[in-house]
Amino acid sequence: METAPTPWITALRNSHETLRAAVEPLDDELLERRSYDADWSIAQVLSHLGSQSEIFGLFLDAGLSGQDPPGGEVFQPIWDTWNARSAHEQAIHALQVDGNLVGRFESLDDEQREHVHLQLFGMELGTTGLARMRLSEHAIHTWDVVVALQPSATVAADAVDLLVDTLDALVGRCGKPGGHPRKLGVTTTRPERHFILDIGDTVALLSGEPDASGAHLRLPAEAFVRLVYGRLDPDHTPPVETGGDELDALRKVFPGL
Repeated sequence: METAPTPWITALRNSHETLRAAVEPLDDELLERRSYDADWSIAQVLSHLGSQSEIFGLFLDAGLSGQDPPGGEVFQPIWDTWNARSAHEQAIHALQVDGNLVGRFESLDDEQREHVHLQLFGMELGTTGLARMRLSEHAIHTWDVVVALQPSATVAADAVDLLVDTLDALVGRCGKPGGHPRKLGVTTTRPERHFILDIGDTVALLSGEPDASGAHLRLPAEAFVRLVYGRLDPDHTPPVETGGDELDALRKVFPGL
């Protein structure tokens, strides 16, 4: 009996199709164009996504079999193989293995989805957790590629709807405290969410109604996701409501992954 994909897997499929549509027409010259990431060309972003597709496939194998996930001794040869490929080869292979990984997620039946369990990076993950990890990098890196070709591009709405509710862990792990301790209310639109960003010795994102009299930031959820991922530079910032130079300060708190 065919099992309907979860929202996370559906969003993964959509992100793959967006990436494929953007990349397939590109010639070698365009593949060598710099992506949004200043250190990577479009082809190098694709190489990263391709190598991670292989690694996530190994994670899925481990989750299904009950074995420990592989470690760095397995990752490095995979990365070396991808790095040695030409830009054209990186693009072709990345789309292939990425599509294969999405297909594997889609092919899992209910029993298999319930069976997946692994400990990874200090977390206990099932199928949803693994798909969430993959979508968080895939949707953002897809934007890194597409925005280099279409400057007005935004992160896919279905991915934003899911990722905006998972930012607390990323904020706590990647936020860089600095300046004076403060609390900032954050309201997002499309979808609407209310957060309190607490910046002190650490950085924390809490759900809850902000203090109406305090500092406040109001912006699209898509832009807030990109801010936390370090991708909200002035040239790619939609209209926001904030006081003073608060947004510039937040860019320093979230320098990027």
